[in-house]
Amino acid sequence: MKDFLKQFFDIKFWKFILVGILNTIVGNGLMFLFYNFTPIKDLDGVIASGGYWTSSALGYIIGSIVSYILNKHFTFKNKEKGIKPILKFSLNIAVCYLLAYGIAKPVALWILSGQSETIQTNIAMLVGMCLFVAFNYIGQRFFAFKEKD
Repeated sequence: MKDFLKQFFDIKFWKFILVGILNTIVGNGLMFLFYNFTPIKDLDGVIASGGYWTSSALGYIIGSIVSYILNKHFTFKNKEKGIKPILKFSLNIAVCYLLAYGIAKPVALWILSGQSETIQTNIAMLVGMCLFVAFNYIGQRFFAFKEKD
């Protein structure tokens, strides 16, 4: 067990955290900006804000581009070329996103049932963010950028 923990929390883990900090500033900053401050407009005026799913998806799409480039080359030093690593990375991101935010929203609504929708949704996005990081590290390390034996 000690060897597993030592291998799991090696230099790659800390590089992933460093990339994640930058990625958080970019992706999640945009997610909260889209949800709280970016109205969708038509000719008659404001229709709605970005919404939970639209805001979180846009933040993660943009953040995922940053994440792919930095984690492929800096964190995991993956040399694989072509479309395969992009497809594996994209599948990992999609599964992690749907799992994390699919869990976070109903849990936040249930726990914060007496709060406003804005508070519930902002907390759901924070919880989803934390779940996503955990799922994503495991997925990138052991699936998307898995070392060849």
